Amino acid sequence: MLNIFYGDMPGAVFNTAAYFKYDYEDSWIVDPFVKKMIFDVDRSAVIDSGVIDSPVLGKIPPTGLSGGVKTLILVKFNKEKVFNASTCGDNCSKWFLEIARDEERTINLRHLMDFGDGPFTIRILNTNEIVHSMRELVPIAGEFV
Repeated sequence: MLNIFYGDMPGAVFNTAAYFKYDYEDSWIVDPFVKKMIFDVDRSAVIDSGVIDSPVLGKIPPTGLSGGVKTLILVKFNKEKVFNASTCGDNCSKWFLEIARDEERTINLRHLMDFGDGPFTIRILNTNEIVHSMRELVPIAGEFV
């Protein structure tokens, strides 16, 4: 299940780009699930663990990925940490739900992310409420962002 804490969260990793730069592992980049995320969010193809082909930037290292993809990768592989996901656009929301489909994950948001029109299951840690739609999520999240 995806857990979200809205607003300032002590202990959450705020600067995900810097954390990624020093923490990511080459094996993460070539993971099939990560390759799909990178292609979907950044429209870029993983060539190998150190080279990604971006249609905008050309050949880039993993540190050249968007802030959203870096955060998604960190959430996937660093289960014990909570990351600020406000560097992510709404195009990352489905991936957070997918990562948390079979395992607990917690993210910190300082804005209202759109999780789409379909049903989902998210626990809002600020109130310990579980919501299943944007209609349920918006009024609760709105109190904190």
